[in-house]
Parts: sequence; structure tokens; C-alpha cells
Amino acid sequence: MSHSLHDSLRNSLNDAPQFTRRELALAATAGLLASPLGVLAATPKDTLVLAAAFDDIISLDPAEAFEISAGELMGNCYERLLRYDVSDPSKLLADLATTWKVSADGMTYSFDLRPGMRFASGNPLTAEDVVFSLQRAVLLDKTPAFILTQFGLNKGNVAVKVRQTGPLGLTIETDKAYAPTLVYNCLTANVAAVVDKKLVMSKEANGDLGSAWLKTGYAGSGPMRIREWRANELITLERNDNFHGAKSKLGRVIYRHIKESSTQRLLLEKGDVDIARNLSPQDLAALASNKNVKTTATPKGTVYYFSLNQKNPILAKPEVREAFKWLVDYGAIGDTLIKNIGVVHQNFLPIGLLGASKDNPYKLDVPRARALLARAGHGGGFKVTVDMRTVQPVQGVTEAIQQTFKQAGIELEILPGDGKQTLTKYRARTHDIYIGSWGADYWDPHTNADTFARNPDNADDAKSKPLAWRNAWDIPELTKKANAAALERDGPKRAKLYQDIQAEFRKTSPFVMLWQQTEVAAFRANVDGLKIGPTSDSTYMFNVSKR
Repeated sequence: MSHSLHDSLRNSLNDAPQFTRRELALAATAGLLASPLGVLAATPKDTLVLAAAFDDIISLDPAEAFEISAGELMGNCYERLLRYDVSDPSKLLADLATTWKVSADGMTYSFDLRPGMRFASGNPLTAEDVVFSLQRAVLLDKTPAFILTQFGLNKGNVAVKVRQTGPLGLTIETDKAYAPTLVYNCLTANVAAVVDKKLVMSKEANGDLGSAWLKTGYAGSGPMRIREWRANELITLERNDNFHGAKSKLGRVIYRHIKESSTQRLLLEKGDVDIARNLSPQDLAALASNKNVKTTATPKGTVYYFSLNQKNPILAKPEVREAFKWLVDYGAIGDTLIKNIGVVHQNFLPIGLLGASKDNPYKLDVPRARALLARAGHGGGFKVTVDMRTVQPVQGVTEAIQQTFKQAGIELEILPGDGKQTLTKYRARTHDIYIGSWGADYWDPHTNADTFARNPDNADDAKSKPLAWRNAWDIPELTKKANAAALERDGPKRAKLYQDIQAEFRKTSPFVMLWQQTEVAAFRANVDGLKIGPTSDSTYMFNVSKR
């Protein structure tokens, strides 16, 4: 046990009048579970311990959080008006709302809430909190705000467009008659999560609507509550006893930040953790004969890609963009590095979403790539850098791509970093190449079309900063096509529009789509009820139990 852990527990004991014995036991448990490998060999029955890589978390504020790991916390700890059915994402379920409807003109959405709900703080949850939360997300205008502002909401009109109609009633007015499923699905996103107005505003500083505090704080009403987040180390969730629905079967869930697959496997085999979330194909294979370990898998709405910054004049040439697509050994990557944890997929819409294409036209073809580079005036090759998060399988795939690039004379320098570092650089458009993933924010094709195939303003100071913007890809015509698809209310016609957009994207974009994730979790045989959700915010730990 480290000195810092001794000190933290000693300080807790010195402050004993402020804590119950149970709270002191929880603090000790959390500390031990965060200690170095092998300290504890049996997790408590009411505590679920996960080994996972979560170095991408930047904020715990639903109005700002936009990373895959943060999404899981939002899904477990916050509620929103609606959720989707994890078993069938095309179906919507009530969360805070009991009824919802859209007006005849398709522009006003009305919601009625459940009575008698409370936040984890004990404060009542009413329509005032829902309206505040939606308005707050628009006013703060952080990264995920576009999910709401795409419907014509802005700082100047949100007070009128999102309004309370009674203690348990509210309406949302859009600027156009969008496909209703698009609007409803956007309201299942984390940015639409409902925060405790009274608590958040009590923490407000300098008109920030409590954003500085909520970056590491918690103000939700979900089945679990966030007790603690220590960046790149530990996350602790606890049962929310004020939750209006069925209570969490677990008293607490502890995430340990373990990036290495082999270490995750060892911890799982020893019983130090109950679940391992980031195992490589090799480690999954090694566990196959272990009767104490089981696995579960779900195709995710997450796609992996690398992208070329169009601010780099070499990468902006159409022939160079196309050459990169012929310099990936998709088959070898699919058979080895992502075996059982992903499938090769060369489209921005993951399979499962309306209109998703299954066309995979590219393969490793070095002569073809060389010819394209020669036509662009770079037959002798060039040097370029890639920003890479140091997690598997991303690191292994990047190194494999580095080798195939070399066959065409392209020298790829790998710049490793953690998730926060690489994302920050990517969002500033200061990369050459970025390799990473994108998880669907809600179960509608517009979620990915909006970021891969829309860029309404390519200026450096643009308000909307989707992935196309991050790569400085200026696409006014494709943006118009994506806009039209969002407004199409006929399902089959809408699907055809997205298939056409994907075909154009495959051919012309600076994105090289690599694979769609199959998320696999390995778990101890005494764990029940674990189901990986199709999106980052739908893996529900509150449904899990232990024997």
C-alpha cells in the first residue's frame, strides 16, 4: 500500500465524526481496489470492479462530456426524457417522460413527466429542471451542444423554444419539420441529460451555470450516482437510493484504469476484478478455457478510422486521399488485430443504423496507391505524423499501417499520447493524421452523417465543429445532402439518401474507415446480468448483480 493511500485512510479516520462506519469501509474498499496489482484477491459481493481504459474523460458535465468512457457514466447516473430499448434500439422507452407527441406541423414536441421524482440530492425533479438542463446545454455551447442546436435552438431563442407548460409539462419547438425519430433519438443523447437545477445553480461561479463545479461533480437522478473520479486512476459509482425506479442491484461500481490488456486479464483471472473491458484477441483466446470466466459481446455503434487534415497541402490532394485507402491491409487487420472485437467496415454508418452500407471496396493495393501518389506529384513519398492514443487495438493497427505506408514511400511518424492529449490536438485541427473512433450519440443515422458528412462552416472559429471540420474538409454540397436526409420523413427514402451519401463519402473523403467495433467484455462466472449496449451510454451496470 502506498504512502498516499495510508495518508488518505488515516485522514478519513481522523475525520471520523463526519462519516459512518459503512462510509469508512467504502473508502477503504475503494482505496484497496485502486492499489497496485495483486493487493486484493476477492471483491466484495455488493461491489462490482471493472478494469477499463478511461483516459479519454475530460468532464462529467452532461453538457460537455462527449467521450466514450464518459458516456457510460452518463448512461448509468443521469436520466433524460427518453431512452431507447437496448435490445431493439429502434424502439423508444420512457425515462423521465410518461407521454410524448409531435404537433401536426411537425415542429412542436410535447412531454409530460412522471410525478414524485427526486434527484440523488433529494431535491424534487420537475419540468423546470428538464427545461433548465436543455437550455443550459445550448447556452454553454460546449462540444455536444450541436445535437440540440441543429434544430434551430440558439442562445437567443432557447428560452422561448424550450419552455415549461406546467409543473410536469414542457414543449420543444424546432425550426423545421424534421423526421420525428431524429428529434426523439437526439433527446436520448447525453447532452439532453437532466441536471438538478437547485444544486447546480448553488455552485455557479461568474455566470458559468455551474459548469466548473460539474466538471468533476454530480447532479443527476439516475440509478447510480458518481461518488468520485480520479483521472486515469479510479471512478466510483454508488447506488442512488432516491431513484424512482428499480434500485441498483449493486451498492457500488468501481472502475480501475488499466490500459494493458495482459494486466486486465491477469487481474480477472486472479479475481481482483470482476470484469475486463479492453482485452485483446490474444487475451480473449487465452481465457477461452477458463471455467471461471465468461464473455459477452455486442456489435457497437462505434466505428474506427483515421483521417487526413486538409490543412496539410499534400493530404488535401484527392489522389493522396484515395491512395491512403489502398494502403491498409484490411484483411490482415480483421483476421488478427481486431479478431472477435471488430469487423472490417468502410462506411461511416455502423451496421444496425437505418441506411447503413455494407460495401467494402478497398483492399491493400500498393501499386495502385503508388500510381495515385505519382499522379499527385509525390511518387517519391513524403513524411507525415499520426496522433495515436496508446491503447489496443489502436496502437497495433497504427503500427501495422505504418508498415504498409512504408511500401509506398510514406514515412509515418507515430505521436503517442493518452486520450485527452490526442483529442485536444485533434479538436484544434493541428494534427496531420488522427486515428481514433466515433461512437453514435443517439440511434439515428444523422448522428454520424452530421459529423462525418456535414461541415456547415469550415472557418477556424466555426460554432459547429464536427469531424469533417476537424479535418478542414469543406463540403457544402454534401452538407446539403445530409441536411435533406435529416428532413426526410419516409423511412425507405431516407435510407436511400444515406446510402448515396456514404457512396460519395467513401470515394472523396479524407477519412479512411477501418472497422466497426464488436465490444467484448470478459467477466467472472459469479457476475449476472451484464449486457454491453450498442452505444457508449447504454451499458447499464445498475442491472448487474453478483453471486
